[in-house]
Amino acid sequence: MSLRKPNDYAVLDQIDLVRLAQVGDREAFRAIMQQGNQRLFRIARGVVRDDAEAEDVLQEAYARAFAAIGGFRGEAGIMTWLTRIVLNEARDRVRKRRPMVDLDVIEQSQQAEVIPFPNAFGANPFGGGSPEIDAARMQIRSLIERAVDDLPAPFRMVFILRDIEECSIEETAAHLQLKPETVKTRLHRARRLLRQALDAQLGATMVGVFPFLGARCARITEAVLSRMEQEGRLAPGTFPSA
Repeated sequence: MSLRKPNDYAVLDQIDLVRLAQVGDREAFRAIMQQGNQRLFRIARGVVRDDAEAEDVLQEAYARAFAAIGGFRGEAGIMTWLTRIVLNEARDRVRKRRPMVDLDVIEQSQQAEVIPFPNAFGANPFGGGSPEIDAARMQIRSLIERAVDDLPAPFRMVFILRDIEECSIEETAAHLQLKPETVKTRLHRARRLLRQALDAQLGATMVGVFPFLGARCARITEAVLSRMEQEGRLAPGTFPSA
């Protein structure tokens, strides 16, 4: 039985959250999901390229991961572990829809020249300003999201982790099980393809694309917790959802 208040979970590190989750603590599961929701949603969407399906992928991936969390030994971080499960679930769905594109063919079609894509992220680039400016920024974000969707899948995943989630090269390589050199190459080529479609000034809007905060985040978190409760995988005495 947990004696913690829900607010206490925000200050726990991931190792402690995993330990509590392994004994069925509801609020530990909630905290893990709230920490990972946006990144994992963006990763799922980067594969399936559809908001609704990405939510479904994420919910199913959480359910599978949490059913097996008792066997998690921490060789990799919990978010790396969850990332791999999300990727597998998303890729399985895409594989059932259509054949995979041969990456060698894509890479050979690219010229050796690399044109850097700007990484000038700012805080809350879509907030503030006049209604006209806000509307223009929303249109720009939509253009960027479509352009990212159109990237070949291997380039798209690297781009989302490096330039949208701002993961390090090493972290991206660990998430995608790639060599760091491969991450660098794919990122350069992703940026080059995007620069062919977008003006350089659009780079400052990247942080806000594919949001997974607010109601959407709460919805999937509660759905997963409800499913786990129905399956009897939450310990008695943990705090109920608000």
